[in-house]
Amino acid sequence: MSSRRSRSRQSGVSRITDDQITDLVSKLQQLIPELRGRRSDKISHIHSLIYFHVVHSNKLKVSASKVLQETCNYIRSLHREVDDLSDRLSELLASTDTDSDQAAIIRSLLM
Repeated sequence: MSSRRSRSRQSGVSRITDDQITDLVSKLQQLIPELRGRRSDKISHIHSLIYFHVVHSNKLKVSASKVLQETCNYIRSLHREVDDLSDRLSELLASTDTDSDQAAIIRSLLM
């Protein structure tokens, strides 16, 4: 028994409990805002993939660092999308009359 424990420690593989998985998924849900329309479908799909990886990493002994790396990569891609959308909105606002209905709609989306 102690030799098994020491082998597990030496290999660096740690087991994730179901409670830890649930907690991780809950935290991921808080980090990933729900978006409107078809974007929410994409977010839901990505969330399902992340959940699948977390659940199966426990069973397949995939390292927690690999799951964390994939999650971080996804969050970075979300940040890039937000930056791109912000740039596009800035350009749109710059080319729109500030008193127009279109500008009011854009401002309401940003609030």
